Amino acid sequence: MANPFAGEAALVINGTPHVMKLTLGALAELEAALETGSLAELAQRFESGGFSARDVLALLVAGLKGGGHAMTAAELAAAEIAGGPLGAARAAAELLARAFLLPGEA
Repeated sequence: MANPFAGEAALVINGTPHVMKLTLGALAELEAALETGSLAELAQRFESGGFSARDVLALLVAGLKGGGHAMTAAELAAAEIAGGPLGAARAAAELLARAFLLPGEA
């Protein structure tokens, strides 16, 4: 079970729940993968609805890695995610938001 106070979010992949977390290392890899100027830029894309499927996939892969689950983008793209593309986008947005919440804001 994901702990929102620890910045965690859940994602069900192929019927199995996984805990995701954006560690500092995962965030650095995410910035490099998406070639964003900053994480604030990525957060703005999610807030405005201007994110791409590539953004969602990269964010989920980073979160899974930070949560201790080694999964490549290709493996995740081929997997069944609960809620489909919309469920994946919601989980990615939740993960990104939780990574930057202050204690008590969850």
